[in-house]
Amino acid sequence: MNKYFSRITILSSIAMGLLIPAKAADSTWQVDPQHSSAQFAVRHLGLSTVRGAFSKLSGTMVLDNQDITKSSIEVSIDVNTVDTREPDRDKDLRSERFFDVAHFPSITFKSKKVEQIAPGKLRVTGDLTIRGTTKEVVLDVDGLTAPVKDPWGNQRVAATATTKINRQDFGVKWNAKLDNGGVVVSDDVNITLDVELIQKAAPKSGD
Repeated sequence: MNKYFSRITILSSIAMGLLIPAKAADSTWQVDPQHSSAQFAVRHLGLSTVRGAFSKLSGTMVLDNQDITKSSIEVSIDVNTVDTREPDRDKDLRSERFFDVAHFPSITFKSKKVEQIAPGKLRVTGDLTIRGTTKEVVLDVDGLTAPVKDPWGNQRVAATATTKINRQDFGVKWNAKLDNGGVVVSDDVNITLDVELIQKAAPKSGD
């Protein structure tokens, strides 16, 4: 009798498993460094805005295909690729006065929470690490776009994220005072990430 009921229990469990639809698999997307960049803007002497960019990014997004709020993303920026169109200034930014790339060659972001604010609008909270210091920041995101298939069969999506930080919070502290009471470089830095992500086509049978 016990064996009979054990068989019934096993068969019932199998049947229930077949009736419950399986969760769609998460999809993994890689940052395309050739079509992505991280830009920043900072005030100089309280007069003008200096803009620069980091041209080399890498990272991964794990996209929950049923609930985007359960997705996650990690991005790493190569600080050595800083470019403000002025070689001497770029050299200074790489020095220990600013980013100190000899000891901290990367800026990283790791998401902790993704919120859907409106159609095509996300708020992503995560840990930003600059110069070895980690602080929580919030990114306002336009996207993700609808997937587009490129000529090679890969799927691509894109998004633009913005935030503002105080560089002093991350140990980027160098400055100099002006006679009028101002400073050479503002503490507030506006950041924009333009990211294109790719999901490569599965290799064809026999490839």
